[in-house]
Amino acid sequence: MRAGFIVSAMALVMLAGFSPRADAENTPPPPANKRNCQNTIPFNKWLADFKREAEAEGIRPETIEQTIGGLTPDQGTIARDRKQGFFSQTFIEFYFKLATKNREQMGRSYLARYKPIFDRAEQEYGVPGPVITGFWALESDFGGGMGKLSVLRSLMTLAWDCRRGDFFRNELKAAMKIVERGDLTPDEMIGSWAGELGQTQFLPQHYLNYGVDYDGDGRVDLIRSNADVIGSTAKFISSMGWKRGEPWIEQVRVTKSLPWDKADLAIKLPRSQWVAWGVKGVGKELPADNLPASLVLPMGRDGPAFLAYPNFDVYTQWNQSLTYALTAAHLAARMAGAPNLTKADGNVASLGYEQIKELQSLLKRRGYDVGEIDGKLGAGTRKAVKDVQIKYGLPADSYPTAELLSALKERS
Repeated sequence: MRAGFIVSAMALVMLAGFSPRADAENTPPPPANKRNCQNTIPFNKWLADFKREAEAEGIRPETIEQTIGGLTPDQGTIARDRKQGFFSQTFIEFYFKLATKNREQMGRSYLARYKPIFDRAEQEYGVPGPVITGFWALESDFGGGMGKLSVLRSLMTLAWDCRRGDFFRNELKAAMKIVERGDLTPDEMIGSWAGELGQTQFLPQHYLNYGVDYDGDGRVDLIRSNADVIGSTAKFISSMGWKRGEPWIEQVRVTKSLPWDKADLAIKLPRSQWVAWGVKGVGKELPADNLPASLVLPMGRDGPAFLAYPNFDVYTQWNQSLTYALTAAHLAARMAGAPNLTKADGNVASLGYEQIKELQSLLKRRGYDVGEIDGKLGAGTRKAVKDVQIKYGLPADSYPTAELLSALKERS
């Protein structure tokens, strides 16, 4: 991620405490241990055990030495992974920092420049070009910011560390297999502190399992070959269940009298039902058909509103942060011709970081699972907010307000 950012969008949300994208089988990774966990296994002992494990799984001893021989843990990587970064930006603030006009224009230029390759990818995998360029823009600014660290050292460090060792052990072995397959040399494996590779920031298992040699040169190169980037990203997105020919997201306008408890990513209703409740398209009429759709209100009933279709599920598999998923999806929609949001869409009174922490503490005391008390408005906190809003007779749009916080404090 460039244009004022130092790390990829994926690494940014990992720093903010969100989980990595789905693993190679498209299932969520195991939960991380607490940030203050302590490593109890000496590195040299862990390394010897890991080398035996990798060799037992068929990785050649010379590959193991070629990739991690002589490497030591990077304490900077551990510090980044443990960082209690707070993510108190509202959706609209995050959106306008990442979904820039420049990125939209770059995406359109890439769609024109590589049209035959995008057409081929859509024909083979069913994934439209703007969906690919949306991720491409956010993950690396089209290759301008893939990271500058040794991926092998980062992966080895995270595999030894106590927080998510099992997850990253498998990623490290996958990286070794990429070298064995001849796609990249160890020196070419330069990327983010979180172990991602290439212009759309694939974890090594994704690189290994979904990488496609789209330019026909005999290897998968997601660092230098734009054709390979396009084909591989399309294949990966397709593997997550993308439905050919269907939309993924669109901005809508809502009335003031919706059944707000139905505005939930987990609730899919026919588009005709949303139309019947007064939901309208932006710049075009909304079809009253049976296509399933969820109404998503990232900043509550007074903020921006979206209909998310079944294909939007791919975005939340790519990254479990709703803020990131909505940003990537709507940037792709803009590259496909949809109008931009306006900053006025975010003129909503929002709780600050400390207020959200206070809210989470109050909810946790009532038995709700909100995860860490971290000031981040994640899925667990939103779910608890919705439940309390229903109990208190407030509009159940899952977005906390000062009114809700006051009600919780009064009844504590």
